[in-house]
Amino acid sequence: MTAIIDSPARAAARAGGEGEWIERLALRDLHAAAGDDLRARLGLGLHEVGGALVSVVGRDPNIVLNRTHGLGLGTPATPEALAEIVDLYEAAGVERYFVHIHPQAEPAALGTWLAAKGLAPARGWMKFARGRQAPPEVETSLHVARVGPELANAFGRIAGRAFGFSQAGGELVGGLAGQPGWWLYMTFDGDEPVGTGALRIEGDVAWFDYGATRPDYRRRGSQGALLARRIRDALDLGCRHLVTTTGEAVPGDPQHSYRNLERFGFEPAYRRDNFAPHG
Repeated sequence: MTAIIDSPARAAARAGGEGEWIERLALRDLHAAAGDDLRARLGLGLHEVGGALVSVVGRDPNIVLNRTHGLGLGTPATPEALAEIVDLYEAAGVERYFVHIHPQAEPAALGTWLAAKGLAPARGWMKFARGRQAPPEVETSLHVARVGPELANAFGRIAGRAFGFSQAGGELVGGLAGQPGWWLYMTFDGDEPVGTGALRIEGDVAWFDYGATRPDYRRRGSQGALLARRIRDALDLGCRHLVTTTGEAVPGDPQHSYRNLERFGFEPAYRRDNFAPHG
């Protein structure tokens, strides 16, 4: 298991704290926002197994949707719980999914159990946190606005395409518009929607999610503008913990999202290992 990166400035998202529970809440919200028709079209299922939250989306083979959060965190994992999780994905026909393993997940034998079930290390996800400093200014011709259900479809199309979701998966994300605790934003070129970003706010914690830009509008300041606006709004609402996640930096990958987060004051807090089926 990976050690937490040691830095006092990164304490906000440590060890199963704010950065984990708010992400778990956001994942639960995503399922709750779906109506019966969409739930059926996606083969949507959400399960609690041994303290872990198991998100299953049988008709959208995407690891952002098909993933297990919190195994061994708070409640020690067991071989039986892991076997049940694997069975849920196999029964739904999901061939690739992530099992997130937090640095403080227990017991120490969990890695051996994962390997025995045919799960191997995949690219990890880095959890980020930032303090209450103001964001940098962004120069762009695009403008940012908070949006509601009237732009849910446009939000879902842009975010869904960027994350590699199916059309129905994009609808699922768009369904967060107007949900309690969710603030959705878009950038516009005139009246043309070009980028997306979301906040999930609970108490003094803000979770940043679904940052995406249309390919034909990249490198025009869309994501910077969305990050700056969301940071300012979270600070104005009194949030003390601003957290998010993205894939870890690896050789040969420019990691635009990772570097952009650092540019806006987010600091790596810890890397969470991911395990996925072989092949």
